Order: sequence, then C-alpha cells, then structure tokens
Amino acid sequence: MELNLVPISITRQKQDPAWNHCEVFKNGERLQIKCMYCGKLFKGGGIHRFKEHLAGRKGQGPICEQVPQGVRSVMQESLNGILVKQDKKQKLIPKLLACGSSSSNPNIGGEVENLGSHDDMNFGIKPISVLNTLEGDSNVVSKVGRGRKRGRGRGRDRNLIESNYPCVKTDLALVPNGGENPIHMAIGRFLYDIGVNLDAVNSVCFQPMIDAIASGGSGVVPPSCHDLRGWILKNVIEEVKDDIDRNKAMWGKTGCSIIVEQCRTKNGRVLLSFLVYCPQATVFMKSVDASHAVYSADYLFELLKQVIEEVGSEKVVQVITNCEEPYLFTGKRLMESFPSLYWAPCLAHCVDLMLQDFSNLEWINETIEQAKSLTRFIYNQSSVLNMMRKFTSGNDVVEPALTCFATNFSTLKRMADLKLNLQAMVNSQDWLECPYAKKPGGQAMSDIVNNRSFWNSCMLIARITYPLLQVLEIVGSKKRSAMGYVYAGIYRAKETIKKELVKQDDYMVYWNIIDNRWEQQRHLPLYAAGFFLNPKLFYNTEEHIHNDILSSVFDSIERLVPDTNIQDQVVREINLYKNATGDLGRPMAVRARDNLLPGEWWSIYGGGCPNLQRLAIRILSQTCSSIGYKPSKISIEEIHNTRNFLERQRLSDLVFVQYNLYLRQMVLQKQEKDSLDPLAFNNKDILEDWIADNEVSPDNLESSDWKSLDPPVGNRTTLTPPGDEAEDFLSTKFTDLDIFNGLKGVKEEI
Repeated sequence: MELNLVPISITRQKQDPAWNHCEVFKNGERLQIKCMYCGKLFKGGGIHRFKEHLAGRKGQGPICEQVPQGVRSVMQESLNGILVKQDKKQKLIPKLLACGSSSSNPNIGGEVENLGSHDDMNFGIKPISVLNTLEGDSNVVSKVGRGRKRGRGRGRDRNLIESNYPCVKTDLALVPNGGENPIHMAIGRFLYDIGVNLDAVNSVCFQPMIDAIASGGSGVVPPSCHDLRGWILKNVIEEVKDDIDRNKAMWGKTGCSIIVEQCRTKNGRVLLSFLVYCPQATVFMKSVDASHAVYSADYLFELLKQVIEEVGSEKVVQVITNCEEPYLFTGKRLMESFPSLYWAPCLAHCVDLMLQDFSNLEWINETIEQAKSLTRFIYNQSSVLNMMRKFTSGNDVVEPALTCFATNFSTLKRMADLKLNLQAMVNSQDWLECPYAKKPGGQAMSDIVNNRSFWNSCMLIARITYPLLQVLEIVGSKKRSAMGYVYAGIYRAKETIKKELVKQDDYMVYWNIIDNRWEQQRHLPLYAAGFFLNPKLFYNTEEHIHNDILSSVFDSIERLVPDTNIQDQVVREINLYKNATGDLGRPMAVRARDNLLPGEWWSIYGGGCPNLQRLAIRILSQTCSSIGYKPSKISIEEIHNTRNFLERQRLSDLVFVQYNLYLRQMVLQKQEKDSLDPLAFNNKDILEDWIADNEVSPDNLESSDWKSLDPPVGNRTTLTPPGDEAEDFLSTKFTDLDIFNGLKGVKEEI
C-alpha cells in the first residue's frame, strides 16, 4: 500500500450499501477506496464503480472474485434499483418539458404550462423525487444552476425552479428541512410502533429494502402478514439454503469447525445452537432444548455425534464448546470416536478469564472502580456528557469490547488516550460554571482526573493488558481465521509484560495468571501448529525454537492426516518449507508473507509441497472462539415454547433464516466504532457497569434530559490502529526462549 495513504472513517452520511465493504483512504485531496475482500485499490470512479466491482458488472473496473455471493446479490439489487430510478427520471423529464405550450417563460425553447391543475397526476414518483430529478439530471437544472457544485445553493435552485418553471410543482413539506426528513420520521414511527431494536437500521438489508420501495414509485402495496408467513418466507428459506450449499462446497477444501453456543433463557431453559465455521462464512444448523440433560456427557456426545455425521466427519477439524466439565468428557469421547478431529474449549473465554484474574488484583481493581465512578457520573448528566464530548472532539470515554472484562481494560486504555482532554475539561471555565462541578460527583470527578497516581496506574494497566485485548480482537475477527495467530498473541502478551515490568518478581505474577488459564484450557497442538505454518511468524522465529514447536506439528499431522503414507510425505515437505525451497522462496512469496492471509499464501505458493499445503490450509482456516455468534434479536426460546407442531416448524424455519442472515451480516456489515453510542440499549450488557448509576433517585431523573444531549459524532479514535489488527502486533521477531518454554505445545491428555 502507498505510504502516503491516510485511513479515514466512513461517516453516517454515506448511505450507499457498498460503503460497508471497503476501506477509505485519503491521498492528498483525493479519496481512494480499497476492497475489503480482494484488496483492490480504486484511485477514482467513486462508490458506483466500486459497487460494480462487487456486483460482478463489467464496467470501468475489474470484477471482484472473492466477494461472498450474498454481498454480490445485495450490490446487484442496489444497482438494479438505481437503473430503475434513472429510467423513471428519463421518462419524467420529457413529460415535464412538454406539459404545456402557452407559457411566456423565455428560458425554455418550448412553453411550459403550470402543473398546478395537475397535482393529482401520478408520474410514479413523489414531488420530492421530481425535485431531485431536476437537480441531478435534467437540462432544466443546467440552465438554472449551471456552475454550482452539487449540494450547494439548493434552496436558491428550488426557488428558481418554481418561479421559472411553474409546471414543476414541489411539495416543500416533503423536502428535508433542518435535518427533519419526513421519510425518516415515517420509518421512525414504524420502528417505534413495532418495538424493534433501533439498531435494525444497521442491517445490510435495510438500504436495499428502501431502494426497492422507492423503485416501485407511489402506491406500492406492502406484503400482508400471510405473505410474510407464507410464500416470502419459503423463498427466503430457499435463498439461505442455496447460500449454505455454496459454503458447504468449501468445507472439504478448508475444513470446518463446529461451534456449540450455549445460552440460558430467563425461564431457566438451556438452549444449544450448532453452527459451522469456515473462512467463507459461518452458518447456523439448528437449535436444541437441552434443559433436561445439559449436564449429561452421554446426551451431549450423542447430540454432537449426530451433528458431526451430518456435516461429514472427514470435513470437521475441531468441535468448539465451553470448558465446563460435561463438555470436557464429551470432547474426550468425540476424539476417541472420531480420530481425525479435535475437541477445543473456546479460546476467547480463556483470554477473558485471564483478564478477569487481572482485574481481581487489588491495585487494578481499585483503578477500575475509580474509572467507573467517573464514567457513571459523566453518562448520567446530559450537560456533563455534552461537555465531555466537546473537549474530546466527539470521542466517548467508554469503549465496548467483546466481553465485559475486556471492556474494563479497553475503557481504561481509551481514558488514558484522552487524559489531556479530560484534564482540560475539568480545569476549564465551562466546568467551573457548570452546576454539577460543585456537586459531590463533580468534585470527585475533578479529583480523579487531576490525580497523577490514578493516571500512572491507568496507563500501566493499559500497556500490560493491550496485547490480550488484541488477542481477543483477532479471535473475534470476522475478517480472518484466528488459528494462525493466537499462539503468537499469547507470546506477545507475555513479552510486553516482561518489557514493562522488567523484574522477574514483578512480571511473574501476570505470567502465572496467563500460564494457569492457558494450561487449564488444555491448549491444542493446533495453536502451535498454526504458529509454525503461518509464514509471517515462522520466518520471524529462530531455528532452535522451531524444533520445540515441531512436536505439536507432528501431533496435528497424526490426527488430521489418517493415511500414514501421506503423513510421511507431509514430514518430508516440512523441510522444503523450513528452507523456503522453490516457489516458497520466490521474492513474490517472501513479500506476500506480510500481505496475504496465511491460508491464501499456502494456496498460492505451496504447490511444491501439496500434502503440507493441504494440511496447512485446513489448520489455518479455523476459528478459535464460540463467543460473538449469539444474536440478541432472535428468540429461539419461542420455538420450544410453542406446542402446535405446524407453528413450531414455521418458527424453526424463521429462526433458521434470521440466524443465518444475522451471521451473513456479521461479515457483510462493517459497523465502525464511531457509530456506536454507549447509551444505546444494544450495548447495555457490555457497558452497564460503566454507565449505570448505583443509585437512581428522583433528583437524578429530573436533572437528566436526553433531549438536550448532543449525539456522538463520527471522528472517534479507535482502540485498534487503522489497517490490519494483526500486522503491527505480530511484526517483530520471536526470540525469547523463556516465553516459549511456558507456551511449548504439550501432548494432550484430555
């Protein structure tokens, strides 16, 4: 990538769905777009050209070969909607220009009659759309507003249009004024009426729905309830199944991971959801009510055995569950019954437990509680929150992460980043004049923000825990498979702590926490094998360390490659890899170690050692986590509460569709952190402890007015630097043998 490219955030004003699938950079005064799937950089042509790239349309640029089919379909629908609207505009303009022949207006070659008597005529487009048509495409606009930049002087253009062309009747009530768009008002009323989570507007299906409605013009007949429960649901089920069938074709090549997601409902029911992960997509298979036997290893074994056989045991690399005792025994039986796969506990949960143990240390817990008292005060007073956002340029001081414990440390890091902003606030004239500054909460806030000891603790905690947060970022990433990175991530976490604290007596406290949780999770040989087979990491590690890790690689070969003849060939090919022989050592391959995902690197350059190539792709294509796949908007419990068999089947199909659309959206939707509002209801579980006041009194309720609250703005800094979250984190060499002695792959005795 060119060095002078500066990453910028995508603002809310960019409504086109294609913005969700790219990264935007600034090169001087020009914006450049990078495809998040194939990495193609567009130096011009705008979002429409990029959308053609995703949609597979032959236009002014290349076609993306790596875009998921679901994304391609959405882009094609969006382009079709644009074509329909453009066609309607072209048909409308001649009607407008030919609407009369007796006007004395000298600005048009022909006379145009006032359409005031034709208000009831339906040209298939609303008055506001007529105005947009004239503004964007017609010769009328070129005469009225020639020389103006689009989007500027629109009010003057509208007056000129109405005065010079009385046939163009614009309904000003339909034109956005001061941000109050009547279309948005109508959408808002609908969402409020049905009680849906308001983050529904972030769905990748939302804009295509708006486009489809708009392309139909006025008088579009909405579907009935029976349509939605009938033929529409049937068609979408078939679409989802076709999408899953395309993903299944990849399971044989890359292998797959079966993920078991367990949740407990408000009524105490235990539900198990079964998902299948591969790099292309994660798909939902089914859910089961396991309340009656969730603690029975025999029941869990039979359940998982059935799912493995349904997927195909030869395709399954691992089964990921939580680490509770029944699953431990179940995992042992699965590995005995299926000798070509592994059972693995969720790694994200393992890292979260490390962070929990860190937070239980007295000095860290004390710092977290001080920070929480500060944020609780800020986020419960609208005027204080407005002032804070003013001094931080729109940034929030709380930072949601994958888990609650991770949120504690990501928020401490964000506060450390905003230290000077917060100090400027509490020492400003605005703060001195604020009535809350004199209240106990405000005085306590000033004391904390001006406390040097607090900030020293905050910054040290942020430095020693940041690598673990990055491990969670990698594990929870939907852009990359994590297996090739987690071993290096744990190494880097311990290395950072050692460099920060220097003395062995000081850093061993934290090393012991990490090693204890890591060993308790019975880390797989797959983690060390993933490290060994990731070329970016392997060629950055000293030779004698490779030999220690090879034992885990051999374990993986023996389990994942049943044929002993092929096992021997894989071992011979390892030497080709270690010595970078043939294509593996080409200058292109050397450069690509840093630019390609490890599985892609093997796919392109590993043809000289095909057996090792096949194994490497299967290992490096796996996830390590079951956290983050459970959608809050789907009530699977409703299925099991329904006693009518027909309706239960319909609800099962509905959840099947919803869950898989949600999983697809996790990949398609690129929701920037600057669009997250800490006060939003969907952030409640993660941020509750940071924004919820311990005591809710009538005085507090009366002094807080959400209607006076300024909304968050879109220029937030981010926890993870722009670009690839693993690149800088893992770019330096791995040479500390003391760390590897603690991380050395051990043969499992599960």
